[in-house]
Amino acid sequence: MRFAISIPQVVTGGDFDPGPFRHHLERAEALGFDSAWTVDQVLGPAPTLGPIETMTYAAALTRRLRLGCAVFVSPQYSPVHLAKSLSTLDQLSGGRLEVGVAIGGRDRTLDAFGVDPDGLVSRFTEGIALMKACWTQPRITFEGRFWRLDDAVMEPRPVQAPHPRIWFGGRVPAGLRRAVRLGGGFFGAGSATTEQFAEQVRVVREALAEEGRDAADFPIAKRVYVAVEDDEAGARRRGAAELAHLYSSGDMAPVGVYGPPDVCARGLREVADAGAELILLHPLYDDTAQMERLAAEVLPQLG
Repeated sequence: MRFAISIPQVVTGGDFDPGPFRHHLERAEALGFDSAWTVDQVLGPAPTLGPIETMTYAAALTRRLRLGCAVFVSPQYSPVHLAKSLSTLDQLSGGRLEVGVAIGGRDRTLDAFGVDPDGLVSRFTEGIALMKACWTQPRITFEGRFWRLDDAVMEPRPVQAPHPRIWFGGRVPAGLRRAVRLGGGFFGAGSATTEQFAEQVRVVREALAEEGRDAADFPIAKRVYVAVEDDEAGARRRGAAELAHLYSSGDMAPVGVYGPPDVCARGLREVADAGAELILLHPLYDDTAQMERLAAEVLPQLG
């Protein structure tokens, strides 16, 4: 079992303060977390820093932590530009990059990115194939429905060979099976309950067996929203309020883990039992203070 921590990306008060950000990353590394992860939110009410820029800054502040995004909504990006940025980041971090991708929803914000909802899955899969080609081929010739390259070159390629691990997000069976066919791991969403995640893991494992893939080479992870407080009811109320701010639909409180350390440990153990080999802990508030409590009071119960 490995544990990761989220990277704070919300800018409060309108101005980024590098001091707390630096301290958070330094403590995450000192506390022994496996990796630190961003989210991708280009448009939205929360003042959220971009994932690539945030990871690049984090790479300069750390030496061991692996750095990832769970997940890029990759159809919103040019795959050539995204491949270049991520290759650069893998170089700058010394090969510590993890890449998560997902299709995202078929909502009207796709218009802002010039993306037609029709053919969204094809655009997604073709974009992933083109990114892999940019990372692995010394000369790139690519003939697709959306993009074409003729004897192009992208250098430098990533430090990690053949390329950084590509984690796939997904919810429905077709998406989960696509993850097994094309990806290097499955990353369960924070917005999924433990029960929903367990069903997703079942589908992933079935697909791994059908494809003849070694499950040991296809890790499974999940983001878990968490609030550690001695007052369980208060933690749930505050955590639910934060989730309502993050998500604008329905009651998202059931996806979180809230309460005293032993209650949080029990909730995380259930996520592990559901199939998570890597748990990304995402504090819902007071990021660094919550991270310290998780490391000191919760994670030792899971060792």
